[in-house]
Amino acid sequence: MLYKSALVLALFGSSNAFSFTPVARVTASSPLRVSAESADTADKVDIASLEKQMESSPSSPSSNPNSPNPDALQPGRYDSVDYSLTFPALPKPPALDGSHAGDFGFDPLGFTENFDLYYLQECETRHARLAMLAVVGWPLAELVGFAKGGVAPSVMNGFGFGGAVGTLLIFGALGYFDFKTSLRSTRDTKLGKQHLSDMSNIWSVGVAGDYDFDPLNLYNKLGDDAAGRKGMRQLEITQGRYAMLGITAFAFLEKLTGHGVVEGLGSMFFHPNAVLPILGAGYWIWSSIYELSDPRAFPIKVQYRQGGEETERVLKQTVGNLGEFVNKGDWVGKVQDKAMRAIEDAKKQ
Repeated sequence: MLYKSALVLALFGSSNAFSFTPVARVTASSPLRVSAESADTADKVDIASLEKQMESSPSSPSSNPNSPNPDALQPGRYDSVDYSLTFPALPKPPALDGSHAGDFGFDPLGFTENFDLYYLQECETRHARLAMLAVVGWPLAELVGFAKGGVAPSVMNGFGFGGAVGTLLIFGALGYFDFKTSLRSTRDTKLGKQHLSDMSNIWSVGVAGDYDFDPLNLYNKLGDDAAGRKGMRQLEITQGRYAMLGITAFAFLEKLTGHGVVEGLGSMFFHPNAVLPILGAGYWIWSSIYELSDPRAFPIKVQYRQGGEETERVLKQTVGNLGEFVNKGDWVGKVQDKAMRAIEDAKKQ
């Protein structure tokens, strides 16, 4: 009895034993448990309480696997915001707090309230990657002449025999890939371990869409840390969302017009021209001066952005100076005369 009491007091009496010195976990085969169980009922040690206190002790990182990781991503990036950053007129769903890449609090149909968030992220990532491949392959097939009648095969456009066989083969391969990877485990892979560490403060399931595939080692190009890897995932899912919208627009545009997306209105995206650069420059100039007011406050107005008035003044002054320069003298005529003389000299030679 005296021996047992001294042992228990030695374990519980010194806080340093749990604060700084690693202590072996008491197991079913430990001498302490055997000794306690062999004693009288009145003298038994509460081993369950002892184990619980030893496991919760901050003696080492391994004794508390749920302790915060200062190098990992932090949850609740948008906890102070109650509206969607994508469309501020909508409220921010509770499950979307900015912790994950691509999370801007936009879920108008409420999927995050009825389905598992990891499952939704996995579905979106797969569709985004497929759309990025399709949005390149669709116009490419029309440009190189693989598309029958100038339009790519699709559900809306119909399928020829070759297009139907090719589509079945591609989607069969993708379906087999989905089946084989639906229950994959990434906890023991290189990227899987990295993701578990990066996301340890948020949840314990790593990152959706992780197939441990990075042959060109591009994943850490934005920074070899949790924030850099989240930034790369942000780029991927953002481009994937654009691609999903783009491939949907391709299908509807071809169905409505009967022409391929590389022709007609869409030709400015796939053939050399000055229209697209001019439109892009115009939008860049406009967005440098103006912006829309807060869409949560009606009516929505076009207003000067910060510094926009000064930008507009400098732009007007530059255009005015350029106009004065053009109107001075006949420098345009002189340039034309020199060009004509050069052509005549070349003909004589």
